[in-house]
Amino acid sequence: MSSLSSTSSNTGTSTNRAAAWALIGAAALILSAAMGVRQTFGLFIGPFSFDRGLPVTLIAFAIALHNLVWGFAQPFAGAAADRYGAAPVVAMGAATFAAGLALAAAATSGWMLVLGLGLLVGIGISCTSFGVVLATVGRVASPQTRSVAMGLASAGGSLGQVLMVPFAQGVRLHAGVAASLYALAFVLLLAAPLGIVLDRASRRHKASTSASASASASHETHAQPAAMSLRETLAYASRHRGYRLLTLGFFTCGFQLAFIATHLPGYLMLCHMPVGLGATALALIGLFNMIGSWGCGWLGGRWRQHHVLAWLYLIRGGTIALFVLLPTTSVSVVIFAAVMGLTWLGTVPLTNGLIAKVFGTRHLGTLFGVVFLSHQLGSFLGAWLGGYVFDTTGSYSLIWGATAIAGLVAALLHFPIDDRPVTEESLVAG
Repeated sequence: MSSLSSTSSNTGTSTNRAAAWALIGAAALILSAAMGVRQTFGLFIGPFSFDRGLPVTLIAFAIALHNLVWGFAQPFAGAAADRYGAAPVVAMGAATFAAGLALAAAATSGWMLVLGLGLLVGIGISCTSFGVVLATVGRVASPQTRSVAMGLASAGGSLGQVLMVPFAQGVRLHAGVAASLYALAFVLLLAAPLGIVLDRASRRHKASTSASASASASHETHAQPAAMSLRETLAYASRHRGYRLLTLGFFTCGFQLAFIATHLPGYLMLCHMPVGLGATALALIGLFNMIGSWGCGWLGGRWRQHHVLAWLYLIRGGTIALFVLLPTTSVSVVIFAAVMGLTWLGTVPLTNGLIAKVFGTRHLGTLFGVVFLSHQLGSFLGAWLGGYVFDTTGSYSLIWGATAIAGLVAALLHFPIDDRPVTEESLVAG
């Protein structure tokens, strides 16, 4: 990708390209730290239960709570980044995230685990993930390159999912749960200053393209959504059928991913799979997510994004159904992890890009934050219900079936979305 600017390559400069890649690189590293650390939580359910005597339901609730807190905090984190920039938001979030992991490492009771792994981690990740980081990328990228740019940042961020799982597993096996969580907290502190790079790259890129701004604006004026205040945008979005469908559909993404990330290692142990296969599967999901995130961003730049989302949910739901119905073997686990990885977080650049296409980028962080709240409500239920259903029935069968059916429902919600940009006329009519 030669440039993130809205102009052609004739107006691109080496400074512009360097700023664009610095922006994507900083975004990828922040996402790598935040999402990579989060991907490891399923590895700690067994040790917390066996070593510290905590019930699986309580541990699952703590992990589920961070998803819920993340969802409620995301609109506020996105709004803060929209107004003040990413640097202070990312720094505060990384420190809070690290504090939550440290408290969980020292937890001797259920309330300490819930406060650390639930509340503090939830607040921290809302400031270091998609609603802040990808929104910054989306504001700089042009409509033509936005989906690809966010896909690249998401793909780079998947590197953390590949590296953090074996890292956390290795430290835990050699030094214990507490040391592993402290090591993950240190990784997040290293990521804290990267918000500065994100903001500087964004400003440098904007400055380098200012000379051609008027020409670019005249070229794209007809396609740009109406300029609205935050209150007008939120009011219109609440009445916009496509935005409501997108919000409802994103619930499924959170439900599926949180259940799998939290309970897949435990499920594989019940199936008498080799020790460590759960960690391998989570790492494979992260590895293939690198390809999937980029690929979904690329597809979203060439086809209508809500159609790509719909097919992604269909593929994911079908894969889950086949995995549960067919015999569980090491080969089937690897194939399942690969396909799930290809469809894992590709929803995020597509959803961000679709919101930006319809409503513009001025309030992208806030609007995505509202949609993401639905995602995290699904995440809370996926993680918590997995533990509850298992403790109640001794099996994950019911929850596996629910995740498969949810994929079909999400696809049916996404196909009819209206992706036309908001105009002054539609605002008045609405």
